[in-house]
Amino acid sequence: MDLLKIKIIGFDADDTLWVNEPYYRETENEFFNLLKDYGSSDYLSQVLLEVELNNIETYGFGIKAFILSLIETALKVSGNKLDSGLIGKIIALGKAQITRQNEILPETETVLKRLSGKYRLIVATKGDLLDQERKLKNSGLLPYFHHIEVMSNKKAVNYRQLLTHLDILPEEFLMVGNSLKSDVVPVLELGGNAIHVPFHTTWIYEDIPAAELPGSRFRKVDKISDILEIL
Repeated sequence: MDLLKIKIIGFDADDTLWVNEPYYRETENEFFNLLKDYGSSDYLSQVLLEVELNNIETYGFGIKAFILSLIETALKVSGNKLDSGLIGKIIALGKAQITRQNEILPETETVLKRLSGKYRLIVATKGDLLDQERKLKNSGLLPYFHHIEVMSNKKAVNYRQLLTHLDILPEEFLMVGNSLKSDVVPVLELGGNAIHVPFHTTWIYEDIPAAELPGSRFRKVDKISDILEIL
């Protein structure tokens, strides 16, 4: 990682800047309780995951896609005989999560304040545009960022488009995030740099086996404040 070449640092949002995935798990558990007459939590979880994975190409990522997948799962396990009142309760679960205030992760603002004086900072995240904009506005972190990019996906082609838009070379870009699959591997494939900040809860879609990653352009830290020792 050639620090002299880095001009822009991209930060993932969910579970990098603020807590997100645990809220999905809490909503899922409430959903499983609503549908306990149709199967165990393990069974409902398996069906939900299959539905979510099948829907990614259609709905993309984020809370609205999640709510639609919850409803589809409920209809599927009930043989399309789900009471309309339960559908209303599932929608209410989703709305409750949307309006929830996301907790900023420890030392995040300190890190952004320090780095914003040396680099241009951006948010590079995926999910529902309106939801991500709302969370960023409510976080109070918006002033630290020069650009906000809510991506339809986070594959190499998506990052290439982002770097073209920013008019920088891959070696001038550093990505910081909690997902190896979305925040690290695609950036390294392009010749960029990445720092992995693991989070204790990860959606299974983002979980990939540990791989041999280019050590010269990749670092793993325990918490976000540790990146200040690198940068």
